[in-house]
Amino acid sequence: MLRDITLGQYYQADSVIHRLDPRTKLIMTFVYLISLFIFTDPYVYAAGLLFLVIALAMSRVPIKFMIKGLKPVWLIILLTSLMNIMFTDGEPLFQLWRFKVTAEGLQRAGFMAGRLILLVFGSNLMTLTTTPTRLTNALEALMKPLKFIHFPVHEIAMMMSIALRFIPLLVDETDKIMKAQLARGADFESGNLLKRTKAMVPVLVPLFISAFRRANDLAMAMEARCYHGGEGRTQMKPLKYKGRDYITFLLLVIYLALVVFLGHFLPGILG
Repeated sequence: MLRDITLGQYYQADSVIHRLDPRTKLIMTFVYLISLFIFTDPYVYAAGLLFLVIALAMSRVPIKFMIKGLKPVWLIILLTSLMNIMFTDGEPLFQLWRFKVTAEGLQRAGFMAGRLILLVFGSNLMTLTTTPTRLTNALEALMKPLKFIHFPVHEIAMMMSIALRFIPLLVDETDKIMKAQLARGADFESGNLLKRTKAMVPVLVPLFISAFRRANDLAMAMEARCYHGGEGRTQMKPLKYKGRDYITFLLLVIYLALVVFLGHFLPGILG
C-alpha cells in the first residue's frame, strides 16, 4: 500500500513532456484540473480523458505506474460514490434499508468517481515528469508578482519542494519500520478498528522521531551553507520557454475552447 504512493516521485524518461518547461506543466495541470470542475457534461469528461491519454502517451510513463497511484485514494473514491448514490434525490430504482438508490445518484456517482480519477492522474503526471528542484523554480517564478505585496514567494516554494521530497522518504521509512515490527511479532491486520489503531502506535512514534531528525539535519545543513532565503540567489539552469512550450500553450487554448463548446454550447444545440 505504501509503495503505491506516487505523489512526489519522479519517473525519469526522455519524452516531450519531461522536456517541457516546468512552468508550462504547472499551468497546463492547473488549467486541466479547473476544466474538470467548470462543467459536469459527459462530453467534457470525454475530452479531458482524451487530453490525459495523449499527454500520458507522450510522457512515456507506464500506465501501470499511474494506476498504482490510485490505490491510496480508492477508499475516498468509493465513499464519495456511495454518498452520492445514497443521498441524491431523483427517481428511485430500488431501496436499501432506509436509503433509496436513484438513477440520478448513480449518474452523479459515476461523474464524481471519473472526476477524482482524472484529478489524481493529472496531478501525478506533473510530479512524475518534473523534478522537485525544477518544480520549486517554476512555483517561485509563477508567484513572483506576489513579491510586491511582500508575500514570501521563495520560502513557500521551498517548503512545498521539501514536502514533496519528504513524501517518498517517509514512505520508505514507514515501510522499514513496519517490516521491523512485523519481524518482532507485531500484528497490523487482525482485530477490530481500535485494536489495529493501537497496533500502529509503535510505528508512528519512531516515524515522527525520524521525521523530526531529518528536519533538524536539513535545517543544520542549510544553516551551515549560509542559506538566508532567495534574495540574490541564481539558478544553475535558468528557466526559459522554448518552441515546444508555445506549441503546448496553443494546444491548451484549443483544449479550453473545446471544453467551453462541449459544456456550454453543445447542450443547447442538442436540446
